[in-house]
Formats: sequence, C-alpha cells, structure tokens
Amino acid sequence: MMRRNERTRDEEVTYWLSYSDMMAGLLLAFVLIISLTVLHAKLQFDEKQEQLLGKEQELVVQAGILDEERATVAAQRAILDSQQKQLNAQEAALAEQGEQIALQEKTLREQHELLSQFEELMAQQQAKLDNIIGVRSDLIEALKAEFNDSNLHIAVDAQTGAITFDASILFDYNKFELKDTGKVFLSEFLQRYVNILMGEKYRDYVSEVLIEGHTDLEGDYLFNLDLSQKRAYSVAEYCLADNSMILDAASLEAFRSVVATAGRSYSNPVYDANGNVDMAASRRVDFNFHLKDEEMIREMISILNSENNAENNTSASAGTTAPTSTTAPANTGSQVDGPASEILSNEPIG
Repeated sequence: MMRRNERTRDEEVTYWLSYSDMMAGLLLAFVLIISLTVLHAKLQFDEKQEQLLGKEQELVVQAGILDEERATVAAQRAILDSQQKQLNAQEAALAEQGEQIALQEKTLREQHELLSQFEELMAQQQAKLDNIIGVRSDLIEALKAEFNDSNLHIAVDAQTGAITFDASILFDYNKFELKDTGKVFLSEFLQRYVNILMGEKYRDYVSEVLIEGHTDLEGDYLFNLDLSQKRAYSVAEYCLADNSMILDAASLEAFRSVVATAGRSYSNPVYDANGNVDMAASRRVDFNFHLKDEEMIREMISILNSENNAENNTSASAGTTAPTSTTAPANTGSQVDGPASEILSNEPIG
C-alpha cells in the first residue's frame, strides 16, 4: 500500500516535472519569440530612423533649394517690376513723343502754308521788281535822251537817274539865294524834267522827287547842314511857288505832291580820280526820283543779303564806294548782284 502510494507520488512528481519542463520550454520559446520580435522591431526602428534621418536631410536640402528658388523668384519679380516701370516710362515717353510729332506735323503744315504764301508773295514782289526795274530803266533812258544833247550840259546818272547841278550855277559861295542865272537854268530844266516824270507814262510810278543840297568840307557840320537845307529849299521854293510861271497848274500840283527837300551838309562829298575830295564838285544840288514799292523791295534785298552774308561769315558793308570822279552816294544800301543792284543799290534814300 505504501509502495503503491509512493509510486503514485513518484508518478505525480514526474508528471509535474514534465509539465514544468514543458512550461519552461514554452516560456523559453515565448521569450525567444519576444526577443526576436523585439530585435526585429528594433532593427526595423533603426532602419526607419535612418530613413527618417535621410528624409530630414533631403527636406533640409529641398528647403535650401526652395529658399534659393524663392530668392530667385523674388529677384525676378523685382526685375519684372523694374522692367514694368521702364515699360510704363517708355509708354509715357512714346505718348509724349506722339504728341510732339503731332505738334511738329501741325507746325510743318503751318510752315508749309506760310511757305506757300511767302512764295506767292515773292512771285508778286518779283513781278513788281521786274516792272520797277523796267520802268526805272525806261525813265532813265527818257531823261538821258532829253538832256544829254541839250545846251544845259546835264548828266543823268545811268544807274539811279539822279541829276546833279553845280552849286556855282545856282548860288554864290556860302549863299543860299538863287542867282538870276540859276533861275533861268532851273526854268529851262524843270519844265523838261517834270514833263517826263509827271507825264502820263511815268507819273503813276513816281513816289517822290528829292531835292538834296550838299556842301564842301569847309566850315563845321551844322553850318553846312543849314546851308545845304536852305539851298535845297530855295530851289523847291522857286520851282513850286504859287507865282511860278515855269509849270502849268496841273503839272505844278502833280509835282508838289511828290517833292521833298533835304540837306546833307558835307556828309556825301565828291572824290576825284586820285581819291581826294573835289571841293567844287561837292558843292551841288541833286534831283533824285524814287519809284513806288522801291523801299519795300530794297528792304527785302537787304534782308536777303544779310542772310547770305551770315551764311558766308562776312560782314555786310554799306555806304562805302571806291573813290571816283562822280558823286559818292549818300546811302548805297545793300549790295546785290544783277539788274536789281544797278537799279536799286546806289539810289540815295531821302
């Protein structure tokens, strides 16, 4: 009985030992499984950690690249803004230039119209000039034909038509009262002179007949100015007086409408061939006629000559002539080439 109990007890002990070993084995297996699981998890964690670190580095690099790109975009935006400003400024400049071009085109059109008007005016003035030149030439030829073969021994200036009288024929030295011989001379001269100038062919063209007195260089300027003026007036007074019997009433009235007198003192002496003042020839009285529109044409010629002289960088000279045996003009005016010069340049202006 006891042996049976012992065997039963041994069997129970063996049973529990086997069970314990089995449980221990299972536990060890669980431990190993857990350990492997933990190790595998640890390895996966480390791998993921490394991948995460790699991703972080990539993000850092990409963030740097993004910052650079942002900076580039900002710089490009600044450039675009600057270019936009420049474009706006250029558009404004183009608009302003367009306005200026429109204004210039308007100015050009106005200038073209003015040029057309000026050309038309110049054509009209050229026609007047041609007409005046022709009238003056014809009038000078008529005066020359009238007096060159007369017993008055009067010379007509071929360029100006001026007629000069020696003062000794008309006046005593330093006197302004007409001598009897001077009155006879003027009576014969004036009728023939007026018949031509105030004749039907030329009277509409004559604007003025200037009677000028001149003296020599003796004495002071004012004395000679007074003497020359009184001599010119004495001639006009004798020729145009109410009781004058030289001209008929119609001729007298026509001649009075154009006559003027002036005294030049010794400002325009006569030179001889050697360039010395001819005192006797300087004492004289001149009859000068002016035609209508000549002053305007002379001014136009003066303006044109001034422009030509400015282009050539030369100074225009006026009132100077080479010494000759004829009267030096009181005012030569502008020197021009061609027929206009011969007709207008040497005519004294009263």
